Amino acid sequence: MKSILYVSSSARKYHEGAGQHQSVSRMLGERFLSEFKRHTDEVNVVYRDLSVKQPAFIDDAFMAAAFAKGSLTEQQRLVLADSDEIIREVSDADIIIIASPMYNYGMPAVLKAWFDMVIRVNKTFTFDLARGDKPLEPILSGKSLVLLASWGEFAFRRGESHYHLNHLSSHIEQLAPYLGADHFYEIASEYQEFADQRHERSRQAAVDDVIALASVLSQGSSE
Repeated sequence: MKSILYVSSSARKYHEGAGQHQSVSRMLGERFLSEFKRHTDEVNVVYRDLSVKQPAFIDDAFMAAAFAKGSLTEQQRLVLADSDEIIREVSDADIIIIASPMYNYGMPAVLKAWFDMVIRVNKTFTFDLARGDKPLEPILSGKSLVLLASWGEFAFRRGESHYHLNHLSSHIEQLAPYLGADHFYEIASEYQEFADQRHERSRQAAVDDVIALASVLSQGSSE
């Protein structure tokens, strides 16, 4: 049985056939899941919609509880409860799907807050100064992370002219090991703000890539 954690973060919703102003990243996420399920019914999907249940921003109380030594107080356990739940979802997943638009060249605030809840010392990484200049080491492993993205402009992929402006994909790829991801995949739809044929072609290409990747991952391959 495969376990998928599906994290969606767009402020917009997606309902098939509902017309304009639908979330493209959510559309790609729904298409991935439907295609995955078409190939196998041996799958459990956990849904985490960050626009519905928004993670809290970390604060002083969170930091104190996360770095506390020894037994936690009841109040500290309450402060960390949402983080514990999110970490369990990540730990249990074989495949993590993140559907995200690019907002102001980076990730939505709710998605950054989710990452801050997940990446926690002695839960998803260890910190040891004996390792020298690289003291952090991920705890989890063996997972695949799929980023299904959409952006209004274009040429943000690695090697393209605007990649240096892409603080969505590059940031998530950098954080992927701390989710236990040994394999990182990215599929994106471009030109959304132009609303022209380039966007339609890019959107369809992204759908085609999603169908192909879902087929591969449903068969247990990470190649």
